[in-house]
Amino acid sequence: PVLLYGARESSAGRPPLPGNSHRSTMSATFIAIASSLASLAVSLGLAYAAGYPGIGNQIADRADVGPVIVWAAAAAIVLQWIVFIPAFVFQTEKYYDLTGSITYVSVTVGTLAYRLAYSNPSLQLNVRPLVSSVLVVLWALRLGSFLVKRIMRAGKDGRFDEVKPFFARFLAAWTIQGLWVFLTLFAVLVINTTTVESPLRWNDYLGWAVWAVGFAIEVISDEQKTAFNRLQTGKWVEIGLWRYSRHPNYFGEIVLWTGQFIVGTSVYAGGQWAAVLSPLFVTLLLTKVTGIPMLEKRADEKWGGDPEYQRYKRAVSVLVIMPRRQISENGDANYRLHHTG
Repeated sequence: PVLLYGARESSAGRPPLPGNSHRSTMSATFIAIASSLASLAVSLGLAYAAGYPGIGNQIADRADVGPVIVWAAAAAIVLQWIVFIPAFVFQTEKYYDLTGSITYVSVTVGTLAYRLAYSNPSLQLNVRPLVSSVLVVLWALRLGSFLVKRIMRAGKDGRFDEVKPFFARFLAAWTIQGLWVFLTLFAVLVINTTTVESPLRWNDYLGWAVWAVGFAIEVISDEQKTAFNRLQTGKWVEIGLWRYSRHPNYFGEIVLWTGQFIVGTSVYAGGQWAAVLSPLFVTLLLTKVTGIPMLEKRADEKWGGDPEYQRYKRAVSVLVIMPRRQISENGDANYRLHHTG
């Protein structure tokens, strides 16, 4: 979501929408088609690279169904296509975010269920995928409930106004969401589908602790922002964790997915180390694409001329929660002189 500081946005970055600009219709359609094909290719290619050693490759006496993680990558996109059909027919984006959250849960639970049913059903040897999957479901349900409430309250999502009338461009938006889900989940999907078995190690406990810290930061900062918004001050958020980071909810999001990757380091082998793309993708999305840059730009447009806001920006870290910088009066005056001269 791309909203102002004082407005509510979800902690998770959202996939960028293709062709949502003033390009010609033909050019935007071409970009949309290319985006859809690229999303499908990247998802399946990475899944195949991480599919060995993985379940689905000749399990006992059963036929080889191929790496299950590849099927998971395909399912993440196919689910979007299924919901896209009625969404395009009725020209609605109300179920876009909900579908993303449902996909998180479905793909995670599906790979875990396959593992328990056709690989090794021993709960003792599956504590790692069980715990990591439960954490994903917990996170997705929280995100999904927030997004559903928001779209139902708003009635629409203005991001789609220039996209949904066009089949290829609207389809691309849904396809890219499938890629977004897969890349974010990549580390957990490898944990759920690898055939490498290992008892719980310090990596697991460290990863789950990191996840818990990230999730707590995300929840607390979101609640603090919600409470601040009720005051309707028209100002930027500067309470609680927001005194020490301009985007603490995004910091929490990055930390929790990093935690899931750390858990997987106990079992990753070969191409499965590509799962590092999960926290890297989340970080890139939030810090360079749809998250922080757009929010910072809109905040500058609204409060850029306010000296107190400029002072706040200089004192507070943009992402990582850390002590505020000490800004002297002389330094502040020199800063204003430099930027107005």
